[in-house]
Amino acid sequence: MSSPTSPRQIYLQLKDNIERVIRGQGDALRRLLAAFASGGHVLLEDYPGTGKTTLAKALARSIAADFKRVQFTPDLLPSDILGVAIYNQKVQEFEFHQGPVFTNILLADEINRASPRTQSALLEAMAENQVSIEGERRELPNLFFVIATQNPVEFRGTYPLPEAQMDRFALQFTLGYIPPEQEIQVLSAQQHGHPLDQLGHCATLEDILSLKRAVEDIRVSEEIKRYIVDISAATRRRPGVQLGASPRASLALMKASQALALFDGMEFVVPEIVRELAVPVLAHRLVLDPQASFSGQTGRTVVEDVLKQVPVPT
Repeated sequence: MSSPTSPRQIYLQLKDNIERVIRGQGDALRRLLAAFASGGHVLLEDYPGTGKTTLAKALARSIAADFKRVQFTPDLLPSDILGVAIYNQKVQEFEFHQGPVFTNILLADEINRASPRTQSALLEAMAENQVSIEGERRELPNLFFVIATQNPVEFRGTYPLPEAQMDRFALQFTLGYIPPEQEIQVLSAQQHGHPLDQLGHCATLEDILSLKRAVEDIRVSEEIKRYIVDISAATRRRPGVQLGASPRASLALMKASQALALFDGMEFVVPEIVRELAVPVLAHRLVLDPQASFSGQTGRTVVEDVLKQVPVPT
């Protein structure tokens, strides 16, 4: 396999490779790779059978990197994710056995089925790229990416993610149903097996680290930084919003915008890219009071209204 010659080519190869399996999800794939390349994490919330798990697996198989999947259930413990120290009688000392969090790409499937205690096991890992186990800090790999999924229609036996956990996800978005013509293509592609089984990797770990470094070099002007902060600050002042977008949200919006600018062949971030990402980056972090929710407001509508009101830099 020949290594791509530019960061944008790495992105295009990843995109083309994943689209061999995932059809009709161009916007979702663009957002997923933006979070991946900018060091964020993703929460996919959609109906069963729309391809959430397949999308995560397709990304993992496209890269020569380590991949682990954890099926979250009510009886899952934090140690099932982080790892545990087991006493070795031969050497008469405790040996640490790593949990699935020690990987490059972690799929947290149906994350809202686990208890809040277990969900919190990922907080430190997602924010600081490390975990603290039995008083000892353990570093995670340089490339650590969490894709979490949850179904919006199942409430029995689930635990809503707390605000602190939601704020750890750089982007949250849905896949939705694809057009009938593309769904027919999916049926044809899987008539004699799943195309995921034939998917090979098209990028190395070093390619991805190179892509992440290139994203960091995309220029962000002071005007664009001010625009991002003004959007986040406006969500905090909106009537009916109990908790607005945090500074972490502003940072995630800037970094994801840098990634999309690179994907589009630009050397700097433009307002249009910020506006494209504002809803998937900010909406899931907002907490509305009951009256606002009953009146039909959502995080999405709040961000959309804010985008109409905050002046766009010229």
